Amino acid sequence: MTPLGAGRIVFVTGGARSGKSAFAERCAAQVAGQLAAQAGGHDTPGVTYLATAQAFDDEMKDRVARHRADRPAGWITHEEPLAVPAALRAVTTPAALLDCLSLWVSNLMLAGHTDADVLGRTDDLLRAARERGGVTVLVTNEVGFGIVPDNALARRYRDLLGWVNQRAAAASDEAYLIVSGLPLRLK
Repeated sequence: MTPLGAGRIVFVTGGARSGKSAFAERCAAQVAGQLAAQAGGHDTPGVTYLATAQAFDDEMKDRVARHRADRPAGWITHEEPLAVPAALRAVTTPAALLDCLSLWVSNLMLAGHTDADVLGRTDDLLRAARERGGVTVLVTNEVGFGIVPDNALARRYRDLLGWVNQRAAAASDEAYLIVSGLPLRLK
């Protein structure tokens, strides 16, 4: 990975439990460490973790708690289910980790946003990543490898997330597919 540079985007995708979040966290920590070393080793937090999950049931609450426990104590965590581009613009640390686009798209859909609006917000998010400087690591699920869903809402979600992922991957400087914990560099 070559993470240094202003406004860099690293795209990380994979299936459920593929290890994509752990890989993304290692990338963000590496970036923060390298940039801190270049700046003289400041003790300020180097990573802001933007979490999009909403815990509506006990299983999701447990999942969120596990993710929180896995993060280094010095990282800044900001939980934002909808206004992600604005939250990203407010990040001042060298590295930002957005986990994840998948839940963000789901949140927007459930809030009544149209496909065109979600894609427009995606473009805004990508602009925010470029404009803020530093490195932004975007995590998402790859949902196109499975069977065609049997209902319209699930098909809409699969298609919309696929389009969001395509835009984010195209805009990225680096892209990785994580399979069984192993990263495959796509670009």
